[in-house]
Amino acid sequence: MSKIVDLFGLDVAADNQMDWKRVVADQNCPFAGKKCFKVRKSQPSISIGTCTITHGRDSTPLMICPNRFLERRQIFVDCLHLLQGHLPGNELHIVSEVGVPGGNVDYFLVSVLEGRVRDFVGIEIQALDTTGTIWPERQRLLQGWGFDVEDADVSSIKPFGMNWKMTAKTILVQLHHKVRTFENLNKHLVLVVQDSFLAYMEREFRFGHLSVARNADPMHFHSYRLSKNADGHRISLADRYSTDTEGIAVCLSLQAEANMELAEIVTAIENRISQVTLFNISG
Repeated sequence: MSKIVDLFGLDVAADNQMDWKRVVADQNCPFAGKKCFKVRKSQPSISIGTCTITHGRDSTPLMICPNRFLERRQIFVDCLHLLQGHLPGNELHIVSEVGVPGGNVDYFLVSVLEGRVRDFVGIEIQALDTTGTIWPERQRLLQGWGFDVEDADVSSIKPFGMNWKMTAKTILVQLHHKVRTFENLNKHLVLVVQDSFLAYMEREFRFGHLSVARNADPMHFHSYRLSKNADGHRISLADRYSTDTEGIAVCLSLQAEANMELAEIVTAIENRISQVTLFNISG
């Protein structure tokens, strides 16, 4: 059985008449609505397309692509309650890659009235990182579907693994100074992860002090389960927790100034607002 669960957003085991040759040729990510960004370093014109995999003896599907969390835009809907300055009549925008001290934030869910920012929530997505290469596993799957693939690819014994520890440590370190900025501004930052990854962090780090999600806290954790259904797999909110800057357990410190003026973030967001960023449930 293949370790690939989703390829280009589609369940490889679904009982359908999928035209996989067209899917692989199109290289489209249905969650982002554009070409899959995960390309081979040696062949940048070829998208790998692996969204979800299994590893080891555990058959639990693990999401390894952040775009996989964009399904139905549910993660943004689940943050609407944190837009405390949002009022009926305001527009909702999703703005990507806005810089704050400590690095960029993946997305901002923004409440806008007459082109001006009224409130915002920062959203970080963390999928699981892998080690090694998934390419041979992908090519063996395609060969089973009748694709013409390189013998060297399908015969490769190069393994891949899940980089649980480094993924967790990296994101927690990055969050430490980012959330300080949001706390200073009385805003919210949300980390979106898979439930199995959050369970790992709870085991390996000090997470016992996290509380059931409170709007008063600046740092929120939203975990999502991936469940099988007739159409493939579907994400759904599993748990929500929250804390503050001091509650983020980190081993390292970022050398970044956390006190960023509210006006700087608002200006950066407003410069990116357009019809393209307007929130649309259908994506």
